Amino acid sequence: MPRKNKALIKNCYIIPMEKPPSKEDNNSDDLYHKGSIAIEDGKILALSPPGQIPADFDPDEIIDGTNKVVMPGFINCHTHAAMTLLRGYADDMPLMKWLQEKIWPLEGKMTDNDIYWGTILAISEMLLSGTTTFVDMYDKMDKVALAVEETGIRASLSRGLIGLQDNAREALKENEELVQTWHNAADGRIQVLFGPHAPYTCPPDFMKEVIKSAKEYNAGITIHLNETTDELEQIQSEHGKRPVELMKDLGLFEVPVLAAHCVHVNDAEIDILKSYDVGVAHNPESNMKLASGISPVVKMLEKDLKVGLGTDGTSSNNNLDMLEETRSAALLQKVNAMDPTVMPAYQALYMATRGGAQALNLDQQIGSIEPGKCADLIMFDLNKPHLRPLHDIVAHLVYSARAEDISMVMVNGQKLVQDNELTLMDIDSILEEVDSITKDLLSR
Repeated sequence: MPRKNKALIKNCYIIPMEKPPSKEDNNSDDLYHKGSIAIEDGKILALSPPGQIPADFDPDEIIDGTNKVVMPGFINCHTHAAMTLLRGYADDMPLMKWLQEKIWPLEGKMTDNDIYWGTILAISEMLLSGTTTFVDMYDKMDKVALAVEETGIRASLSRGLIGLQDNAREALKENEELVQTWHNAADGRIQVLFGPHAPYTCPPDFMKEVIKSAKEYNAGITIHLNETTDELEQIQSEHGKRPVELMKDLGLFEVPVLAAHCVHVNDAEIDILKSYDVGVAHNPESNMKLASGISPVVKMLEKDLKVGLGTDGTSSNNNLDMLEETRSAALLQKVNAMDPTVMPAYQALYMATRGGAQALNLDQQIGSIEPGKCADLIMFDLNKPHLRPLHDIVAHLVYSARAEDISMVMVNGQKLVQDNELTLMDIDSILEEVDSITKDLLSR
């Protein structure tokens, strides 16, 4: 796909996210500054200040950043993209009843074409709301990878693996083939993980097979972990230990792991996750909607765990808006602790960006605005009544901003959203196709 080799964003507010959160300076002016950003061949070349744009830098395009703020794109650390086709299909139900009686039966009828278009719909929604990277676990992942390749977004993909199903080993083989075909594809925008669904759906012997494959292919793993009290009770009843301890004993954490949810983790389990450098994908809105509980994120952060944010799928959220997720993450921890000082705005924004990159082990590539990193950037338009006066821009983005305030989205230096519109995708055609295939899916 064509892109400008050189671009200069001038006179914008910059939130570089290179500074870790600190209780001493959250929500203060030194977390952002006015300046310019030079981009060359999809990478950030320089910022000014603190440094200078090279005097001989001759951009192909100059982007006016007046009254705009530029920050790293959001990283959605946990979702099931093609579940956009199930948005609103089964709401207000307990997790296991929701899965077993509604979601899994309909998912079993989904075709390659359904999953491709469901993913296209998800990507359009994510890009328009500022997500530049997402982590996906689902079926028929070659179609998901194709959608990622075509649309310009960045993704870490895994084949969802349920060891209790008859096709478990066939699915594991599909995950291995996904690694062989798609890892580091699409100009490096696609990474591949292995995706065992959860401890209660993947018996120990099967989990060991997944771990063995992940080691052989030098790939990471993403898994639902400690999501509900039902999961804890089942695992303790069957194995005499809690899920995190069981996974440790099986050797899961011997490879890089991104653990989704981690709602019901105790101090000992948090220590285990920290000792193995496990990343955590916190999904506050999904956990609230399914009444799964409140993850002890503040305690995890105090112990220096790598924590990012995720939306989960649109059947349990019901959108892919990471800005909403960031706000929910901040507010939920405050009311849970009955303390307005926990989870300050910058901490929440950090989790949505650089924290997610760290949880994914991609911090050397994305998550902050620093020379040498990928130009995965989003731009907010501050010329809105709900964003004035500009007392604290970081706080405004977390507590006041809306997805429609995002006027530009860039991945690898390529504009994928410009003036609030997709540049590579036709939204009307997508909606028409999705309406047609969803009608067909429900009739099967």
